[in-house]
Amino acid sequence: MVDLESEVPPLPPRYRFRDLLLGDQGWQNDDRVQVEFYMNENTFKERLKLFFIKNQRSSLRIRLFNFSLKLLSCLLYIIRVLLENPSQGNEWSHIFWVNRSLPLWGLQVSVALISLFETILLGYLSYKGNIWEQILRIPFILEIINAVPFIISIFWPSLRNLFVPVFLNCWLAKHALENMINDLHRAIQRTQSAMFNQVLILISTLLCLIFTCICGIQHLERIGKKLNLFDSLYFCIVTFSTVGFGDVTPETWSSKLFVVAMICVALVVLPIQFEQLAYLWMERQKSGGNYSRHRAQTEKHVVLCVSSLKIDLLMDFLNEFYAHPRLQDYYVVILCPTEMDVQVRRVLQIPMWSQRVIYLQGSALKDQDLLRAKMDDAEACFILSSRCEVDRTSSDHQTILRAWAVKDFAPNCPLYVQILKPENKFHIKFADHVVCEEEFKYAMLALNCICPATSTLITLLVHTSRGQEGQQSPEQWQKMYGRCSGNEVYHIVLEESTFFAEYEGKSFTYASFHAHKKFGVCLIGVRREDNKNILLNPGPRYIMNSTDICFYINITKEENSAFKNQDQQKKSNVSRSFYHGPSRLPVHSIIASMGTVAIDLQDTSCRSASGPTLSLPTEGSKEIRRPSIAPVLEVADTSSIQTCDLLSDQSEDETTPDEEISSNLEYAKGYPPYSPYIGSSPTFCHLLHEKVPFCCLRLDKSCQHNYYEDAKAYGFKNKLIIVAAETAGNGLYNFIVPLRAYYRPKKELNPIVLLLDNPLDDLLRCGVTFAANMVVVDKESTMSAEEDYMADAKTIVNVQTLFRLFSSLSIITELTHPANMRFMQFRAKDCYSLALSKLEKKERERGSNLAFMFRLPFAAGRVFSISMLDTLLYQSFVKDYMISITRLLLGLDTTPGSGFLCSMKITEDDLWIRTYARLYQKLCSSTGDVPIGIYRTESQKLTTSESQISISVEEWEDTKDSKEQGHHRSNHRNSTSSDQSDHPLLRRKSMQWARRLSRKGPKHSGKTAEKITQQRLNLYRRSERQELAELVKNRMKHLGLSTVGYDEMNDHQSTLSYILINPSPDTRIELNDVVYLIRPDPLAYLPNSDPSRRNSICNVTGQDAREETQL
Repeated sequence: MVDLESEVPPLPPRYRFRDLLLGDQGWQNDDRVQVEFYMNENTFKERLKLFFIKNQRSSLRIRLFNFSLKLLSCLLYIIRVLLENPSQGNEWSHIFWVNRSLPLWGLQVSVALISLFETILLGYLSYKGNIWEQILRIPFILEIINAVPFIISIFWPSLRNLFVPVFLNCWLAKHALENMINDLHRAIQRTQSAMFNQVLILISTLLCLIFTCICGIQHLERIGKKLNLFDSLYFCIVTFSTVGFGDVTPETWSSKLFVVAMICVALVVLPIQFEQLAYLWMERQKSGGNYSRHRAQTEKHVVLCVSSLKIDLLMDFLNEFYAHPRLQDYYVVILCPTEMDVQVRRVLQIPMWSQRVIYLQGSALKDQDLLRAKMDDAEACFILSSRCEVDRTSSDHQTILRAWAVKDFAPNCPLYVQILKPENKFHIKFADHVVCEEEFKYAMLALNCICPATSTLITLLVHTSRGQEGQQSPEQWQKMYGRCSGNEVYHIVLEESTFFAEYEGKSFTYASFHAHKKFGVCLIGVRREDNKNILLNPGPRYIMNSTDICFYINITKEENSAFKNQDQQKKSNVSRSFYHGPSRLPVHSIIASMGTVAIDLQDTSCRSASGPTLSLPTEGSKEIRRPSIAPVLEVADTSSIQTCDLLSDQSEDETTPDEEISSNLEYAKGYPPYSPYIGSSPTFCHLLHEKVPFCCLRLDKSCQHNYYEDAKAYGFKNKLIIVAAETAGNGLYNFIVPLRAYYRPKKELNPIVLLLDNPLDDLLRCGVTFAANMVVVDKESTMSAEEDYMADAKTIVNVQTLFRLFSSLSIITELTHPANMRFMQFRAKDCYSLALSKLEKKERERGSNLAFMFRLPFAAGRVFSISMLDTLLYQSFVKDYMISITRLLLGLDTTPGSGFLCSMKITEDDLWIRTYARLYQKLCSSTGDVPIGIYRTESQKLTTSESQISISVEEWEDTKDSKEQGHHRSNHRNSTSSDQSDHPLLRRKSMQWARRLSRKGPKHSGKTAEKITQQRLNLYRRSERQELAELVKNRMKHLGLSTVGYDEMNDHQSTLSYILINPSPDTRIELNDVVYLIRPDPLAYLPNSDPSRRNSICNVTGQDAREETQL
């Protein structure tokens, strides 16, 4: 180290601080030279050029002065013509000589000198080596013609009255005006500047032509009719307008020749100007102009930034955005880099949209285009990703750049961003609201497996509707389904609410139950005034505060509701007749305002502690009175709430000791140790104690740890959930976590199989024949197609193949376009589907935003489109809480104290409850659950389809007449089918042929003929269903798999399912109804006997839970 320091040479003397202070003779003899740069700009010519040409302000002033001089010269010419006294005679001398007074001559000479000097100076400054290029320019020639004669007349006084065509200075004024406008817009690169310039040029060209023609005709007719300026103006207007009255005409040949020349010039110049104007007009129509600053300051507008605008996206945005009353006065400015589509242009020409929507062609990465859209004055900016691209990551990168550009240009503008991949969320964490498509998609697919039709429930909740869909339909389920689809989530402060103000100081479950009883609204969550976290069903221990914000589900918000008080005497009579005893509830809590059924509430002294079940009372009580339900207490009683210990699963109590030990060794509860991407929310879930080796993840291949090669060999206790995807992306994390959430009992955890390729052999090996659900994820590689709606083609055909091969399999999938949902489980001869197609078209004609809701696959929750959730982003502009509530419902976010979405099935033991209101009370009083809707499955009472019919010829003959008569008496569901569709022509001919064959002769007895006929019919009816079943069974036998459990004839087409969101209290519950529940957080109700364990879990939750964001 010492050697290295010794090698460093000392500083020269002139760099030493002592020498700088004391001075150094060597410093004065320094050989350094000071260099000055840009010396060429210090010359006199460069300074003049900077002042006259380069500098924008000074150049604009010079051109404005030049323009004024030219106008002054034209004005002096008109004054000279008006002051001149025309002399008599037809001599040619009147053409070359005029009468000009001395003061007028002096003014014209001064103007000529200044103009000529300025022209020569500008020519010198713009000289680039070719002098003839400067001399032969038309403006320079005109300047010489108009200025030099006046300068010569200074030296030759006899030439003072020489005629000089000063009126030609109008063309020099036009040239100066063009240069002045160009300098004005040099720094403002706007699309309308070129349009403005072209219009100005056209107008100035017309004025110059007319002015030149007026002055020329007037001067040349000095030897003819001696026309004044007004007569010349009249003649020019009549001539150029092609009217030609003929009352004023030129007489001399010179004036006639001049008119011909001017007409030729007009025929050449004006079409060129009009062509350029038309071209610029077309370009402006494509680019869309701009949104003026005055409008931005006086009107409210939002900006929609997209990479490509399709008609479906546009209509979804406009219908959802303008569905809210307070947004009717807003304008929508669309900023898109592509040219406007033909369909979009046609829609925007409709008066309803043309007055509200402004289309601008431009890029969000250009400040000029953001300035055109007045982004800094916008109320909000929506940035949407293009989901139809093959490379979704590239689409996200474009969205991220747009968000950065908008945030840089307008930092105060609220941002609403849609992103596709979850790993790209952290780049736009600064945005006010973010919706990640893959997060929501996989979460809804997962919940569809455990809570049927969760995707349909969420989709209906985030759409704006009045509940008018299906009300014209003859079918009852469509009326109920359409009416309940109008329910949405609203908010209100408790002390300002008529619904909830009276429940201040009461428990949350008490307020939720009685608000539903009295008003038919479903209270699902609250938020403290000093806390931004929303709590879904915080449970009976939560006490309502006056400043709490209440979130509820209803047809409309409270501000748009009218309240009608019922007769108090009638209420008291009803309560007196139904309720006895000192502990009965208040009258307003007993009568449901939306129904007419009073609920039977009797005194209860004890409550079952067997768990959250809807069990019947004991046999002894049934002999004395009807089943009763405990009242919901105003303040929670600790002993009355059936709590569940999170760490000791309820399902473990039902297992044997051996199973309990093995279960505890296999699973643990905690947070996932690794996060697949930045921004994922930590979720408490079931985990394995030890990490599984990678080789054991292959289900179809054995390894050194196990020898299984198919799902059947593993002996899973629960049915499988199969996920067919193209790649194992990060979004699958959001599919697995809800299925492994901590609140799900261990005995209900379904094995998850990821199928990256789905040939028939792999499907059979992974256990498709005994799977609970199969989830088919949209294929990203096929999302880009020449025809937009063909992006779902591969997914639809794959699902249809699975449906044909395994008709009993519950298939759940997601599509890009909602219109393609009609092809799911497609049957060409299904009359009911055709009737639903007609209903969808009628609802669309009525202006419904939910016309697709009556499609059976969507109503049953077997298919959805993630594009339907675009409305979630649009709604968040008015309801900033919608994204948070949706994420809590789907399990994407977990907030301490907030409940979760689950479901329960109504069994025969639960039918004693009878109505939805009694069910609401039973749940609130026993477990603290809040029901929000019902998933109902009904039988399709339709004529059997072609593939399922199995009758003999004689039965068909006997029942033919009765069926034809029964068509007139059938219920409303049979009204959609027809004889021709129920009995196709092919089958009718086959049956007639079989009947004739059976009657042909006495060769066989009646039984033998019937047997032959039946065999022929069975052979004919040997459908592709049976052929496919044999194919599947043969492949299973070839692979060594058991065919037991393969149910080839079961078919979902015999049933229909739909959702009733927040039904009325008097709705009857039916067998196999699935009730959607928001269950309180089990962490909030850990037993007090073990406070240390509860505190430890709460501490872990508080440490791992990050600050809640909209990501």
